[in-house]
Amino acid sequence: MTSNDLDNSATTGAGDSRRTGRASSHGKTILIGEHAVVYGAPALVLPVLDARVVATVTPVDAGAGHHLESTVHTGPLDLAPAAVMPTVTAVTATLRHFGVTDKHFHVRVDSEVPTARGMGSSAAVAAAVTAAVADALGETLDAETHHELIQECERVAHGHPSGLDARGVVADAPVWFEGGHIEPVELGARFTFVVADTGVPGHTREAVAAVRDRHDQDPAGIDDVIDRIGALARRARGTLVDGDAQALGATMDAAHELLAALDVSSDDLDRLVDAARAADALGAKLTGGGRGGCVLALATDARAADRIAAALRGAGAAATWTTTIGDRA
Repeated sequence: MTSNDLDNSATTGAGDSRRTGRASSHGKTILIGEHAVVYGAPALVLPVLDARVVATVTPVDAGAGHHLESTVHTGPLDLAPAAVMPTVTAVTATLRHFGVTDKHFHVRVDSEVPTARGMGSSAAVAAAVTAAVADALGETLDAETHHELIQECERVAHGHPSGLDARGVVADAPVWFEGGHIEPVELGARFTFVVADTGVPGHTREAVAAVRDRHDQDPAGIDDVIDRIGALARRARGTLVDGDAQALGATMDAAHELLAALDVSSDDLDRLVDAARAADALGAKLTGGGRGGCVLALATDARAADRIAAALRGAGAAATWTTTIGDRA
């Protein structure tokens, strides 16, 4: 869930209050349903609550122009490279929504969500920046307006986004995504996951195109795999509701095998999946578009997650995150 942290203490003179806006979001990953969702099957989206994005928006003097501070670009927004145009859009679209044209900001983005790893980096940054700009204006965004602003940024980043990322990066529980509609998923227990980055950028467009080519050549065969992934997504939802971690782990393992059959896994992904299973993960699978990106593993508890994360790093993972859904107390 996007959160705000207000600081209205800075002033430039009597009656001229400068409100610093702050907001945060987080990464996301797909629990079950990648690739199949392209063909209308459902997907379960998992928030990665421990991979955070924090945006801080500070007013600057009128006429100074907007300025961005981030690991991708630091400098005036009007000189920003294409890579940060979604962030530029987050600022300008939010100001346009509120009918503001005379304010300028210094925007700082601190992100723990890596790019090109299937974790929703661009959507997470957009979620935090749009909410922080609104906060700096003394405004708040309702959920649907916030979603539409994130989607506007995502269209700049990806062309025709499904909305899956935009929903996942502001959710604090798993989200069921089907036919463009979403609903939260009830949880019957606490679940702890480890996300591991192969260090290799995902190749989502390439993988999606390859699956489509295979579908054109063998529609019945690929439709069968898609249907089976959709059935696994429905089964996984039931395991979350029931609190059955063992059954969820088995479902994740089965999903990885089907994704491998679609030829969207890779040696790097398979190596990390094997390492997680060898470290007693309840289940492990690639997550996202594949051919790079990340692996998702299910642990019995936080202590087991530490062991799995260490094993994954030992097997070559560039980074790991542990995230718990359900009761975090």
